[in-house]
Amino acid sequence: MQRNMAVRLLSQQRRTQMLLGKGVAEPCDVFLNHRCMDTKKTVATLLYDHLKRNGFKPFLDNKNMKPGDKLFEKINRAVMECKIGVAVLSPRYTESYFCLHELALLLGCNKKVIPIFCDVKPSQLRLVNNPKWSQDEFRRFRWALDEVKYTVGLTFNSSKGNLSEIVNSASDIIVGSMIELENEERMLQKNLPIPL
Repeated sequence: MQRNMAVRLLSQQRRTQMLLGKGVAEPCDVFLNHRCMDTKKTVATLLYDHLKRNGFKPFLDNKNMKPGDKLFEKINRAVMECKIGVAVLSPRYTESYFCLHELALLLGCNKKVIPIFCDVKPSQLRLVNNPKWSQDEFRRFRWALDEVKYTVGLTFNSSKGNLSEIVNSASDIIVGSMIELENEERMLQKNLPIPL
């Protein structure tokens, strides 16, 4: 009941902001980091659609980008402006420069990142040694991967799991996190101590 009221309130606030913004694109709430060929047609797109229906502004590359957009510029701005990141980790996730770049940027900007381990255990995630990456990039990517491996997340086994359950669970966690962040922002605006 309280969750539904909070979702309606957040949704109403977003609609009001959009009307007042007169078409100016506002920052996304949730950045969906994923490996396209592994999870775009399943977890990533379903989660995007679910969040969008509930009044949030999620960012998913194929939904938010259009021809002519500068790839890194658009993605980096979305990461820096988002409130929460969701990393949908899959068996071949660590082979993607873009996935690792986005994850390192999310964590480097101190964003809360919610991992969803799809068909992979955290201990199975290993960084490949790609000769195209600089030593600095390799270090950043290894740090980000280690951080997310030791973050409590959701797990999903596509051969046994129910896709709607993982999407609903992730959405509930995102909504709860958004409520926490908005409460913290209100407390900071009122110069009140944030309860630990």
